[in-house]
Amino acid sequence: MRAFTPKHGDGMLAIDTNVVVRYLTNDHPEQSLRARRIIDDLQVFVAVTVFLEAEWVLRSAYGYDQATIVRALRGFGGLPTVQIEDAAIVSSALDLVETGVDFADALHLRKSLHCTGFATFDRKLIKAAQAAAVGDVQEA
Repeated sequence: MRAFTPKHGDGMLAIDTNVVVRYLTNDHPEQSLRARRIIDDLQVFVAVTVFLEAEWVLRSAYGYDQATIVRALRGFGGLPTVQIEDAAIVSSALDLVETGVDFADALHLRKSLHCTGFATFDRKLIKAAQAAAVGDVQEA
């Protein structure tokens, strides 16, 4: 097995969803070990879209429940080598997930806080947002 060597000096390395998932699930002997070495040894950047996709993969492909996923993503985001894009928004979205809002919807809502409201045809989202006391979410 070859070790990963960054090509651009000591800068931050962006990682893909599959690296995050392998790190969290430890389900592939070689790839999980490589993911662990990258994340534990280098400064890594995780885009919001990667975090979103990781939640989806852990839920849909691996069948983890929301509480387990939130706990895993929070722990991952708290690692000293990990920098999450818009970390405060992601954390706030994870808070909403704990109240029953879907993670993608929670990110949409939190990234839209600068707007006067949020319009959707998704009645489940409207109900969950109202239950979580999220701003003005209404039917389009």
